[in-house]
Amino acid sequence: MKTFKILAASAALFCSTITAAAPVNINTASAEEIAAALNGVGLSKAQAIVDYRQAYGQFGSADEIVFVRGIGDSTYEKNKQDILVD
Repeated sequence: MKTFKILAASAALFCSTITAAAPVNINTASAEEIAAALNGVGLSKAQAIVDYRQAYGQFGSADEIVFVRGIGDSTYEKNKQDILVD
């Protein structure tokens, strides 16, 4: 019984630490939507993405997100499968 409780607690802990990011179009999404969808991107960085898009136009490819101040290669790498552009 003790082993079962330990396994159940471990499974619950493991499942609670998994974040399910959803794909997001960085050319159309709001800062709130970007922050909710991308790991390591809070509201401040998400707003910087929106501000960059408004200043320079739409992103031509997902990897252009690294041009935004505060978004580096590591942030792009861990989110590239969830970044969409039109």
